[in-house]
Amino acid sequence: MGIVIGPRVIDAGTSLLSVLISPVPVAAGYPSPAQDYFDGRIDLNEHLIKDITSTYIVRVSGDSMEGAGISDGDELIVNRALRPKDGSVVIAVLDGELTIKRLRITASGVLLQADNPRYPDLRVPALSDLVIWGVATRCLHRV
Repeated sequence: MGIVIGPRVIDAGTSLLSVLISPVPVAAGYPSPAQDYFDGRIDLNEHLIKDITSTYIVRVSGDSMEGAGISDGDELIVNRALRPKDGSVVIAVLDGELTIKRLRITASGVLLQADNPRYPDLRVPALSDLVIWGVATRCLHRV
């Protein structure tokens, strides 16, 4: 059994992310000369992914979620087993179209909210076909 990451299938037992870890936090202010060594490796799967069988990575296209820290070209770690709640960043399928938005559940209905004022929120009409495909848990972006 595996998970799909983009076009590739990765075996569930395969470690995707194993890197060296610093044994102490690194200061963003003044550097400490005593913190220039690394101790062992860390498996990022253990820290970033709770359930590998229901977790996917999707690439973001567009800038409608910039206010949430999600930029064009970023990758989102998405868990399909999580229950979406008001305020969750979700991958939604609205009338057959995929979108990444913040889920808002209001007294007047469901809203898919952009986190960029240049984009309108999507009010979901009662007769629309809405499927919440998964809940974003982490955003990976380049610095």
